[in-house]
Amino acid sequence: MLSRLSDRLARLEEIAAAALAAAVTLLILVNVAFRAAGSPLYWISELAIYAMIWMTFLIAGAVLKRRQGIAVTLVADALAGFGRRLLMALVDLAVLVFAVLLLWLCWRWYQPLELARLGFDFGAFQGETFNFIYAENTSTLGIRKFWVWLILPWFALSLTFHGVVNLGSALRGLCDPVEAHGASGNQPPGASR
Repeated sequence: MLSRLSDRLARLEEIAAAALAAAVTLLILVNVAFRAAGSPLYWISELAIYAMIWMTFLIAGAVLKRRQGIAVTLVADALAGFGRRLLMALVDLAVLVFAVLLLWLCWRWYQPLELARLGFDFGAFQGETFNFIYAENTSTLGIRKFWVWLILPWFALSLTFHGVVNLGSALRGLCDPVEAHGASGNQPPGASR
């Protein structure tokens, strides 16, 4: 069940990333047209940059879920059977450790419990913590940057979930090689598609 949920989440991330890629293209074309007409819209450039950042983090989660990241497969290609499956489990463990660390850092950065304790008063939060995450505005859009930066906690949470599912699949594959490939449809590093 968790594997199917992870697959669906990755698919939604791919769809959202594709929509953002289309939006970036459209925004850049609109910006080019307005610049050619002598009336540039500066906020479009900033919006395109933020859309590209969100697109990148969304697709990165899906790519890592599918174990399709760029990799040097020299060691994986040299291994067979149990050694390859063990390497896959170690890679999945490293991804999960990174995701959990990033999630923890985002928690410390946003400090949601402290903000709630102070009644969501941004001024009191800043005075108490010297954390100005909720105060800084974007340059031309005029929205608070923390809304833009929410992609980081999302990525960390999504990658943690994908990492747990992938590691579980890899660990099952250490015990039962058929289970590893049948349950998730993912292949070990270096396997041809």
